Amino acid sequence: MMSQATLQVTGMTCGHCVETVSKAVSSLNGVNKVDVSLEQKEVKVDFDEGQTALTEIKAKIVDAGYEVGSG
Repeated sequence: MMSQATLQVTGMTCGHCVETVSKAVSSLNGVNKVDVSLEQKEVKVDFDEGQTALTEIKAKIVDAGYEVGSG
């Protein structure tokens, strides 16, 4: 089942941060689209719940060195 989530991410300060988060989330199986906004401090993800879970996406962002808020 396809899902979409918008996550608030803190700690991103530049284009390199956006690229790092985008690559980290994109590396997960089932992730179809990642849109990282430095200005909005958010990450929008389209993913297949049958292949990955929202908790895995959040963990990938945290592993990359950023904090994920609720939302």
